[in-house]
Amino acid sequence: MKARIYRPAKTAMQSGRANELKWVLESVPESAKLHDPLMGWTGSADMNRQWQLLFDTKDEAVAYAERGGIDYTVEAPHSRTLRPKNYAANFRWDRLE
Repeated sequence: MKARIYRPAKTAMQSGRANELKWVLESVPESAKLHDPLMGWTGSADMNRQWQLLFDTKDEAVAYAERGGIDYTVEAPHSRTLRPKNYAANFRWDRLE
């Protein structure tokens, strides 16, 4: 079984950044999803898709994977750059248009 360890991105549905600091260990899908043409449902025979573990640090997730004998890959987190802005910057005399 293979797994990946990563930090999830901020959800687009809310402005909060609650679960952005957690590390996630989840299994990599081994088979494609199956589509049922009659009912329109999507299913899978891969039961490892159903679990996802949260950890406070990357080291905890790596230790858990090594202790369980799980092959894993660590994905580097994407850092976001914040540029401080204020309302007065809209009216600066040297502002580029």
